[in-house]
Amino acid sequence: MNREFLERIPTDPGVYLMKDKKGRVLYVGKAKDLRARVRAYFRVGGDERAFVALGHLGRLVKDVETFVVGNEKEALLLENNLIKEHQPRFNVKLTDDKSYLVLRIDPEAKFPRVEVGRRIRDDGARYFGPYHSATSARETLRVINRHFQLRTCTDHVLESRKRPCILYQIKRCPAPCVYPIDQAAYGQQVDDASLFLAGKSTELVERLRERMRARAAEQAYEQAAQLRDQLAAVEKTLIKQLVVATEPLDQDVLGLHRHDDLVELMVLFMRQGKLIGRRAFQLRDQEVTDEEVVRDFVRRYYELGAYVPDEVLLPVELDDREVLAEWMGERLGRKIVLLSPKRGPRAQLVELAAKNAEASAGSRKGRGDDALSGLEKLQARLGLGRLPRRIECFDIAHLMGTQTVASMVVFLDGLPARAEYRTFKIKTAKNDDFAAMYEVISRRFRRAKNALAQDEEVAWAPPDLLILDGGKGQLATALAALHDLGFPVGGEEGMDVIALAKERDAVSGDERPDRVFLRNVKDPIPLRASSTELFLLARLRDEAHRFANEFHQRLRKKRTLRSGLEDVPGIGPKRRRELLRHFGSLKKIRAATLDELAAAPGMTKAAAKALLEHLAPGGFEVPPAAAAE
Repeated sequence: MNREFLERIPTDPGVYLMKDKKGRVLYVGKAKDLRARVRAYFRVGGDERAFVALGHLGRLVKDVETFVVGNEKEALLLENNLIKEHQPRFNVKLTDDKSYLVLRIDPEAKFPRVEVGRRIRDDGARYFGPYHSATSARETLRVINRHFQLRTCTDHVLESRKRPCILYQIKRCPAPCVYPIDQAAYGQQVDDASLFLAGKSTELVERLRERMRARAAEQAYEQAAQLRDQLAAVEKTLIKQLVVATEPLDQDVLGLHRHDDLVELMVLFMRQGKLIGRRAFQLRDQEVTDEEVVRDFVRRYYELGAYVPDEVLLPVELDDREVLAEWMGERLGRKIVLLSPKRGPRAQLVELAAKNAEASAGSRKGRGDDALSGLEKLQARLGLGRLPRRIECFDIAHLMGTQTVASMVVFLDGLPARAEYRTFKIKTAKNDDFAAMYEVISRRFRRAKNALAQDEEVAWAPPDLLILDGGKGQLATALAALHDLGFPVGGEEGMDVIALAKERDAVSGDERPDRVFLRNVKDPIPLRASSTELFLLARLRDEAHRFANEFHQRLRKKRTLRSGLEDVPGIGPKRRRELLRHFGSLKKIRAATLDELAAAPGMTKAAAKALLEHLAPGGFEVPPAAAAE
């Protein structure tokens, strides 16, 4: 961005719009000082926002338009209106306001009931939730219907029913649709249900206990027994709730986890000090700071109708936190407190939310749209000829040049296809990784060539992308093997071949970012740390490394067992198998006595003596009785 243009931006509060070359709005933001905020995006070094200018957003921005306003609150209002108007690509978008459930009680109804809804309205009703899943909401509703005896029928059914339904017969509803019932008693049940839904367990339990004692004192033992059962059920249900806070407040706790341009936000729902649910949001293309992500998210989330608690705990400090809270309170018709705790119980809650966000992000990686998006980014970054829907990665493993093996792992659409993993015992190469790579590539793609000739598309079909664990040498070796086979490489018809190498700093020994070597490209391509492309390639490389090492360890273990018995006179292959099957390990064979060895299947006394002498030369003395025999 032109320095002279940046210097001409006013220093007043206002709103800025970042636009691409076609004039489309990419991002809308607000600032107390427009010049300082906008310049920060394009300053390399000294400001964490500099990564934006160097990233995808910075490459797209060709113009910045600014609006000057009187104060921060006006800027916030204008920013909100412009985001709704332009729907910028890089601003937080929350379109799933209908994806969570709330429970609703209308106290103005003739006989109030608990019903399920998806939107909180300003209609005088009480709303509880939101619930992170339909299962948890309906399980709560089931507890309410079983133990608080409120009607479940609609208002229309209430007015038109002529005889009670089965819920009355099983004592889950007093049937206000048919019978005259005590409004005050029904109102008590409504209040109890409200306390239960609000998580106010102490108050609810005390109310039920006092009512039970009162009925017992009046010798209304049947009603007292019903209250006793209700109290026991409520206490049992409340025990299942996780207590993680000491203050009886309604709180939303926001946790954040960033992975490159993907941001995972987790909202924990704390009601009266109890964790009742959680909800995760994944935001894409967030090449802006964490502060801006959180501020946009909070504004949009509560505008979409989410329940407003007493406090909202944030993972980062917002410079306009008080202005945002005041503006949101005016729009939502209720005071909202925003806090960014640094220590104490509230900070622990934010840390808990961050751990949940990280776990949620980890569970999403490599799945569905995320995986395909990663493949598209990999294709664009490396200039691949086609989308790498099938990727194969090869690695070599050996111990001091002995028992060299290779592994092949396969990813389909960004996900591991473990049924197609393969291992190879290297037959010709000894202590030569390049020769081993040549052999395994030749063997694998000779089968691919035969499969293509016979129109076999499944087991040995060639991949879209071939990855080698190593540097230039491994890449050249694999390309030579493919050339000798006449296998097409590159372009629309052939597959792409790359090598992935790690590097360490010569002085400090610290690992540097992984480098990618391409065919016909002199210098390696460094990938940004924590980028989607690097994550995918590293995952493939690590999986191939793990698979090769596991195979090598199995072979070494088997070799160790065999080598301990191979040179024993009179112990052939069949006896070795029987001994290992009978004792289970070489260690147990060494610990066995002469009689135990002789009693093993297929063994004789003479073979047992020879085995003991071989395993412990000079350390075995034949007993006199055995010698006489």
